[in-house]
Amino acid sequence: MTILCIETSTNCCSAAIAINGEAKAIRANLTGANHASELPLFVEELMNEARSNNWKIDAVALSQGPGSYTGLRIGASLAKGLCYGLNIPLIPVDTLQILCAAAVTQHLPQNALLCPMLDARRMEVYAAIYDRALNVKREIAADIIDENSYLEFLEKQPVYFFGNGAAKCREKITHPNAHFIDNIYPLAKWMFPLAEKAKSKEDFKDVAYFEPFYLKEFVASQPKKLI
Repeated sequence: MTILCIETSTNCCSAAIAINGEAKAIRANLTGANHASELPLFVEELMNEARSNNWKIDAVALSQGPGSYTGLRIGASLAKGLCYGLNIPLIPVDTLQILCAAAVTQHLPQNALLCPMLDARRMEVYAAIYDRALNVKREIAADIIDENSYLEFLEKQPVYFFGNGAAKCREKITHPNAHFIDNIYPLAKWMFPLAEKAKSKEDFKDVAYFEPFYLKEFVASQPKKLI
């Protein structure tokens, strides 16, 4: 099973190829460069490498958001084009779960809860709660952070916060069970196990009708709340 993974939901841009869950080639830039020019170059290099090694791409996995409108559009457009051209399936992968896949590589206690956060305005983040097996404990919501945020979880077990929205929450979330992990990014290399799981279930999307999960659309459909 050979999967090309594409991740463009934040200011990071990355693509990678995995064969049976093992990374074979990776391209990434964390500095917020232009996805529109950088991603096609990454993919071209990876496809050339695949051809030279006789790797047959079986599917394209795409980070589906939530995330930046512009970044997700760029990633989706390229992923759809590849799927059409190669006649292979499109596998959507949740961006917050990609962040969790990166976080669980850290040494976390077995009872840890994971809270990936995407940055928004002021003290607002878009977040969800997962356990270490990535089972959803609370669905994604737009949260306005204050001193009482996530207490229902923090009073019971350790919660680890990470992602580009976490740093600004440190001064507000000070419960002893609150822990912050730096330098966790949604990158294509963390998508492999999630993509393989989805492919084994044939959890594919219709390329013609698939649309990413844009933050601005989520904001429009969900009331902001204190948590």
